[in-house]
Amino acid sequence: MLDHFFRAQSIAVVGASRTPGKVGFDIFNNIMQYGYEGAVYPINPGAPDILGRRAYASLLDVPGDIDLAVIVVPSRNVLDVIDQCGAKKIDSAIIITAGFKESGIEGARLEQELVTRAKQAGVRFIGPNCLGMIDTHSKINASFAAGMPAKGSIGFFSQSGALCLAVLDRALPDEIGFSKFISMGNKADITDMDIMLALSEDENTKVILGYIEG
Repeated sequence: MLDHFFRAQSIAVVGASRTPGKVGFDIFNNIMQYGYEGAVYPINPGAPDILGRRAYASLLDVPGDIDLAVIVVPSRNVLDVIDQCGAKKIDSAIIITAGFKESGIEGARLEQELVTRAKQAGVRFIGPNCLGMIDTHSKINASFAAGMPAKGSIGFFSQSGALCLAVLDRALPDEIGFSKFISMGNKADITDMDIMLALSEDENTKVILGYIEG
């Protein structure tokens, strides 16, 4: 079920930015700089290219197949991007964007509509309101974390993005290795149980560590 998250052969970053310091830049830069060998497509209608890669106005303009979409656009635009995922037959997404149920009643309504639209589009997603995901064995760093942990056998997941950053801050200088590192966010679709089942079947993961909050 989660193969296109952990073994993606192609990744699109919707909301990729040319401006250092913006989340859309940090995520795209992380995917590019840590050795990922698949195709990477920046999606930004206002930029001809980002970090030397041709940018596209929308997912529908990308000529090839896309396994995983990382979504970093404002919350009001996320539903349209999910619809594009369905039209492009992208079945996996990481929604970094905040502004959903954690922000109040209107955000909760938007999140419920997101769940409905994603089911209609055939898209499974991590998030929204998350830090992203790292798979050290596939060399995927689809997150805005400042660094890439060493390759190891600990599969870590956390609802709290702040705790993810704290763990990474400790792990990086001590060279603590991880197989996968997953920020869950609001868990509107993919749940802790889904992640635990996936990690239990992962040949690179020997220890599962989770911070579960609801």
